[in-house]
Amino acid sequence: MKATLLYRIAAVIFFLFGIGHTYGFLTFLPSSEEGRAVFKAMQDVHFTEHGASLSYGGFYSGFGVSAGIQLFFSSYLAWYLGGVARKAPGTLDLIGWVFCAAQLVGLVINYRSFAPPATIFGLVLALCLGWAAWLARKNVAVPQGMAVPSLEHSSADIH
Repeated sequence: MKATLLYRIAAVIFFLFGIGHTYGFLTFLPSSEEGRAVFKAMQDVHFTEHGASLSYGGFYSGFGVSAGIQLFFSSYLAWYLGGVARKAPGTLDLIGWVFCAAQLVGLVINYRSFAPPATIFGLVLALCLGWAAWLARKNVAVPQGMAVPSLEHSSADIH
């Protein structure tokens, strides 16, 4: 398997995750009477902060939409990294691992806070991103004619 394919698979999964999250977030209604009462209170109870009328429902909505946007951006980023992995794999070392690390943190949050589908998506994404970062690191190619610096020093190098 190549890093490009893994990044492209991650891109599709991020996109599907974004669609599922956005649809689920926008259509979610708690199934219990108590849950609906809390949801309604989050919308109805307002407080003033820095001159603005706010509610926890507004925070919930704002963060939910923001999370959906981040999932779609992650889809784009993964697709882009797939192209870079094909053309210049050695340039991905840090960003590939940081992307994977961010997904691992998201995986922990998904596991602790959300239903199993979010955790499964997060796990598959973390695996794809980690595997792709590993493969991109292993496929560092030195262009023909380029000198490779040596880590060994002669006594003439030390002054």
